[in-house]
Amino acid sequence: MAHLRPARRLGLAIPVVLSLTASLGFLPAAASAAPGAEPAADAPELAYVVNTSGTDHRTIASVKRAISAAGGSVVAGYDRIGVIVAHSAAPDFGAAIRAVRGVRSAGATRTAPLTAAGTTAEGAAEYLTRGQAARTAAAADEGEEPLEADQWDLRAIGADRAARIDPGSRDVTVAVIDTGVDDTHPDLAPNFSRSQSANCVGGKADTSEGAWRPYTAEDYHGTHVAGEIAAARNGVGVAGVAPGVKVSGIKVSDPDNGLFYPESVVCAFVFAADRGVEITNNSYYVDPWLYNCMDDPDQRAIVDAVNRAQLYAQKKGVLHVAAAGNDNHDLDADAILDESSPDDSTPVPRTIDPHECFDVPTQLPGVVTVSATGVKKEKSYYSSYGKGVVDVAAPGGDRRYQLPDTPSKDGRILSTMPNNQYAFLQGTSMASPHAAGVAALLKSEHPGASPARLRALLKAQADDTPCPASYDQDGDGTQDAVCRGGRHGNGFYGAGIVDALRAVK
Repeated sequence: MAHLRPARRLGLAIPVVLSLTASLGFLPAAASAAPGAEPAADAPELAYVVNTSGTDHRTIASVKRAISAAGGSVVAGYDRIGVIVAHSAAPDFGAAIRAVRGVRSAGATRTAPLTAAGTTAEGAAEYLTRGQAARTAAAADEGEEPLEADQWDLRAIGADRAARIDPGSRDVTVAVIDTGVDDTHPDLAPNFSRSQSANCVGGKADTSEGAWRPYTAEDYHGTHVAGEIAAARNGVGVAGVAPGVKVSGIKVSDPDNGLFYPESVVCAFVFAADRGVEITNNSYYVDPWLYNCMDDPDQRAIVDAVNRAQLYAQKKGVLHVAAAGNDNHDLDADAILDESSPDDSTPVPRTIDPHECFDVPTQLPGVVTVSATGVKKEKSYYSSYGKGVVDVAAPGGDRRYQLPDTPSKDGRILSTMPNNQYAFLQGTSMASPHAAGVAALLKSEHPGASPARLRALLKAQADDTPCPASYDQDGDGTQDAVCRGGRHGNGFYGAGIVDALRAVK
C-alpha cells in the first residue's frame, strides 16, 4: 500500500480500528511540570495545536488549565481525539506546554502572527467566454450537458457512460475540504448538502447559513472541485464524475492569506465524520509547511493533530482522497529540496527526507494519494509522484504537452465557478476530485464498504498504466521525471488511472 513505509517509520497505525494511543505510539510522552508564562506586551499571538496523551476527562481538563496558566487561551477542544486548539502570545508557550504532564505533543501551527495559498491547482483559472460556450454547446451530442464536449476528462475515465448506468446514490456525500463551495450555482444546488457543510476556519465549526461559501469569487478553488465531483446532469453547464451523489463544502481557507492551517483541517475532518460524510476530497496541503518534519516539535505536533482527526474520521467510515502535489517531486526520493516553506512568512530553502518529512494529509496512513494525468493518459508535467506513495492517477489536466481535440482545445479541466461561471483549471487539485467521484460511485455500488475496502476497490478498478519508455516532455534530451515500478503499480500512476465505468459495471 502507498503509505506503508512512512507509516512504519512513524509508527502510525494503518488499521483504523486500533486505539488512538496505539496509532500515535511514535510520539514520546512529554515531561511533567510546566512553568507559567506572562506574554510580552508586543509579542505576536500565534495559534497552537496541543495533543494530549489520553482522552479521559481528567487529562483533558488538566491540560486546558495548564494552557491558561502558561498564558494561552483555549479556542476549541476535540476531546474525543485529544486535540486542543489554543492561542497565545507567550514567547515560550510551545516549550512550556510540551513540558506539561498529559501532553503528547504541542506546537505552533503558523510562523506568522494571527490576523497577519496553499491549494494544489497549477496556474490561474481561465474563464469560459460566451463565444467558447456557444461553440462547445453546438458540439454537444444528444443527451450531453451543454458544455460537456469540452470535458475530455469525463470521457477519459468513462464517466459519461457510467452515468447512464448509475450516476451515484443520494445516500453518499463527498465533502470538499477547501476554500468554500458556492451552493447557489445551478450545477451544484441540486446535489448540495447544507447539513453537512460548515466553515471550520480557526478550528471551530460554524454552520450558520452560507458559512461554507467562498469569501469572494477569487476563492473559486472549492467550487471548481465540487463541480468535478457532482455537478448535476440537469441540462445546465457541465457534469460531474458522480452526478447523482451529494456534495458538501467545509471551508478551511484563512480569509487573510488563503492558507489551510492545521486547526482548520482538524475541525474539518472531525465535522465530516460527525455529520455522516462518506468521502472527503483534499486538494491542498496543510500550511505553512509543504513537508512536516518529525524532528521539529511544531511540525511534529501538526502531523499528530491532523492524523488523529483523519483517523477518527476513518474509524467512523470516511475515506479521504488527496492530491499528490504540483512540484514534480518524487515523494519516494532520498531527498527533496523544499523552497516554499514556511509559506506564511519568508521561506527558507531546506533539503528534506520525504520518509521523515510528510506532505499532510497526502502522506498520512489510509489516505488515497492521487497523481494527475492529461488527455494522452500520461503523467502531467507538474504532478508529483512516487512509488509506494501514489495510489491511483486521474485526469488533472495538462495545457502544455497534452491538448485535446475539443471545441476549446484546452487541456485543463472545465468545471463550475462562483457566480454561475465556468472555467478551466489544472493541477492535482483537479485529479483528486475525479478519484473521489469514482470512489463515490463505488460507495454507491458497495454501501457497506469500509474506508479500507473502498480504497482497495478504487485501486482494483483502476486501469493498469505502465511506466512510459521515456518521459522527456519538452524534448530537450533530459528525462523530466523517472518512473519506477511495473504495470500493476508504479510511481507515476500507482495502481492505474481510475475508471468510472468499471466502478459501476
